[in-house]
Amino acid sequence: MDEPVRVLSTLALKGAVSSLAGQYVAGGGARIDADFAPTLALLDRLRAGETADVVILTREGLDEVVRERRVVAESCVDLARSYVGLAVRAGEAHPDISTEPALRAALLGARAVAYSRLGASGILFAKLIERMGIASDVNAHAVIIPQGFTAERLVAGEADLAVQQISELKQVAGIEVIGPLPHQLQTPAVFSAGRMAASPRAAQSDRLLRYLASPEVAPALRESGLDP
Repeated sequence: MDEPVRVLSTLALKGAVSSLAGQYVAGGGARIDADFAPTLALLDRLRAGETADVVILTREGLDEVVRERRVVAESCVDLARSYVGLAVRAGEAHPDISTEPALRAALLGARAVAYSRLGASGILFAKLIERMGIASDVNAHAVIIPQGFTAERLVAGEADLAVQQISELKQVAGIEVIGPLPHQLQTPAVFSAGRMAASPRAAQSDRLLRYLASPEVAPALRESGLDP
């Protein structure tokens, strides 16, 4: 049996990659062996010597490993755009977060807000509440996880608002996505993929990259909460 294509991917693409893997194999593609973590954690692992065939990171993260010559620049493709959103436990009221004043009130009125320390969403959120002047109030009761899905803290009853990429929030059962943070308060993350220079499966990796960047996968991306 052919060796699978080893993929290291940001958590934001977990839903899409997982749903597309079977379809890809059915169409004649190689099996996908994927591992998911925040971009910053993946960058640390790559710099520590971990290997893969394909990496999916934020565009900024991918650019870094291209500059380090770990990823082949010519292989890189943009896959999806993602917005940071908020979620509540299923059945709970959805606070208004459509404007900056409404978002401020929702965050300050929450018992606890869960966000990720290493994820792109958590970094954006930490900067946002600092800029809004409410960082100390929010962080006094925040549940800040090193990595993983923040919405799991809603299900566990540890927080009543969770912040993360919408595609990551949607990976957790028992929660409801309220919607994105106001678009004027965030810059959407662009997630991109490329082939590692040391990959011994260049042809299989390039085929997978072409597939992930094709119009064929757009419905799965949208279903998972991403914009192709």
